[in-house]
Amino acid sequence: MVRRGACRVPERWTAYTPLGRRMPGTRFVAFKVPLKKCFEQHLLPRQRFSPHDLLRKVQERQEELGLIIDLTCTTRYYGPEELPPTLCYSKILTMGHEIPSTKTFQRFSYLVRNFLVANRDNDKLIGVHCTHGLNRTGYLVCRYLIDVEGMEPNAAIELFNTARGHRMERRNYIQDLQRRAPGSCELRSWGSGLGRKGRAPGEPQEQPQPPLAVPR
Repeated sequence: MVRRGACRVPERWTAYTPLGRRMPGTRFVAFKVPLKKCFEQHLLPRQRFSPHDLLRKVQERQEELGLIIDLTCTTRYYGPEELPPTLCYSKILTMGHEIPSTKTFQRFSYLVRNFLVANRDNDKLIGVHCTHGLNRTGYLVCRYLIDVEGMEPNAAIELFNTARGHRMERRNYIQDLQRRAPGSCELRSWGSGLGRKGRAPGEPQEQPQPPLAVPR
């Protein structure tokens, strides 16, 4: 039995495009949270975006998701059981509106880094989403690019905004990113491998490490 309100469509969810483009030079692609079947009764056919729709849209671009990082702070939208067993899925419960904690960023960074090491010989993508695939998603992706990859803050923000097709909205997130010094994270020394075949241009070769995110 579905609880009352359990399949209520998130506020402003329909205002955002379902899926952004791959961020050039990275493995990242951002999207809004896909919704399981019970939400469809509240949506027009053209508004629907399910886990199946996500995978279909990515496949139509001749791309493949290797990892989904779910930043929503609830389990009501969909579950990993609705994804193929070969697709890695990790959930990081992340509150909206407030700047994600250092612990949250560290968890995000380790998931990304270990996925890249384990997938250095392919071009699988890292899909990241919160509710709208915009603010929490944009913050953590951009912070990774700044702190780990050494990208200039405004360049990282613009890269994300352009690929997502919507601009980050939360001023506190943007200001925190703009205050950050490129390459300040200890993960910088590992090298990243965000680009194709597991390595970004100009990044040092990294030593193999056991993967953290593994198929379910």
